[in-house]
Amino acid sequence: LKLINNSFIDLPSPSNISAWWNFGSLLGLCLIMQVLTGLFLAMHYTADITMAFSSISHICRDVQYGWLIRNLHANGASMFFICIYLHIGRGLYYGSYLFMETWNIGVILLLLVMATAFVGYVLPWGQMSFWGATVITNLLSAIPYIGTTLVQWIWGGFSVDNATLTRFFTFHFLLPFLIMGASILHLLFLHETGSNNPTGLNSNPDKIPFHPYFSYKDLLGALILILILL
Repeated sequence: LKLINNSFIDLPSPSNISAWWNFGSLLGLCLIMQVLTGLFLAMHYTADITMAFSSISHICRDVQYGWLIRNLHANGASMFFICIYLHIGRGLYYGSYLFMETWNIGVILLLLVMATAFVGYVLPWGQMSFWGATVITNLLSAIPYIGTTLVQWIWGGFSVDNATLTRFFTFHFLLPFLIMGASILHLLFLHETGSNNPTGLNSNPDKIPFHPYFSYKDLLGALILILILL
């Protein structure tokens, strides 16, 4: 309880941070939504090339509110990237990269999210999924000496096939938990140094508690995000 209080209630925050500082909490919300909707989808999805496409169709047509969960998951991924790029843009503009540890974990998070989104894109096993997997994985064949071997190792054979789909599903299931762990680290380092602010000056003398000043601001942002997705 003390940890929650120090992290989300009494956390000293710069008094002049704007709505641009909302995107961190929105990304947290996106991540929670993606994990929850993903777990529900995983209950009905079949990671097999003969069944994958029809299992998605089954989710949308036969499972109660399956269409809603699937759309929330698909559109939630797009919203995740919109928020992530705005979050990065704000960080670049206001010099958040000066906090090295927080920034570096953020870069690792971006790469992990991109990897998760790519393997997730392959799972419906439509034409776009198959050729997306083929083209993107084939880019690795440009690596000298080990390229071709590496591509075949990722495929689990000599072409994108059943082995590729099952391992991509495994990665898509496991990577978000890695992302959650890295996000907690990202927050810990952020709370260690304190948030940046629009002036770029030392804001230590001018701090106010996170709650109620910014918690309600974040809550409003979360409400808008959910309304857009629904």
